[in-house]
This record gives sequence, C-alpha cells and structure tokens, in this order.
Amino acid sequence: MSLNLKSNKNDNTIPNAENMKFGIVVAEWNSKITDALLDAAIDTLKKCNVKEENIIVRYVPGCIELTAASKFMAELTDVDSVICIGCVIQGETKHFDYVCLSVIKGITELNIKYNIPFIFCVLTTANYQQAIERAGGNMGNKGTESALTAVKMVELKRSFAKQ
Repeated sequence: MSLNLKSNKNDNTIPNAENMKFGIVVAEWNSKITDALLDAAIDTLKKCNVKEENIIVRYVPGCIELTAASKFMAELTDVDSVICIGCVIQGETKHFDYVCLSVIKGITELNIKYNIPFIFCVLTTANYQQAIERAGGNMGNKGTESALTAVKMVELKRSFAKQ
C-alpha cells in the first residue's frame, strides 16, 4: 500500500513503512532547531504508518558525536535505517568547517560500512535564521525530508532483496 505523501517530486509516492524500524540520533547542541527537525521526522514516519515503538530516539551532546552514536545504533539494535539530526551554525572560527567535514565524512563512512542507510539531516548554515528557515520556516523542514528519504532507502534496499 502506498501513501499519498509527496517529497520534492510530484510523481513519488511514499511506501507504507508499517514494517520498518528507524533509529534517530539527535544532537543536543542548537536544540531548538534539532528538536523541530526531530518532531517533523517522527511525525512524518508516523504518517508513513511506522509504529511508535519502531522509532528509537537517542541524544548526543553535539554533531561530532552523531557518528559514534549512529554506529552504536546500527550495531546494537535492529533498525532498518538511522536518521542523523544536527545543526552546525557558522561562527567566527574554522571550528564550523572541521565539525561539518567530520560529520559528513563519518556518516558517509557509516553508509559504506553498514548494510543500512544512514540519513544526513545535519543543517550546516551561515546563521541562526537560515537554520530556522530549514527547521519549519519558509524552506520547509529538513526533518520531514530526512524521514521520507529514510523510508525510501529502506524500500529500495528491500526491493533488491525481492529480486
């Protein structure tokens, strides 16, 4: 059964995710933003028929810790996908560049190493207003997009197993 939820493409329906299990790892840093992303991701998963007990949420202090916690989630639970939620806002030092590069590289490596999709939902913005716009403002909510991506990637993986 397909749902009528749409992503960016008008011809893409979202598969029914009632038999899927998702992990979500959320950075506490910039929590007003990450909480909004988390709420949207959970709401979207539920609209795709994911049962509440099939959504595991864990918190980490900051974005650097997303990679390790996501690895723990993959190794110690039976989730079908992990959504990594964080927000890094550019400041006056190069710290922003190092954090962003580390998180991008870490999540990419997890996607290569493990047999489940890790979804990148880390906002990397120039300022707080840009983060607000992407966490429910004029640019939508990237939490919604990440949940839809997770469902689609699990369905894609399962489609290969059916062949």
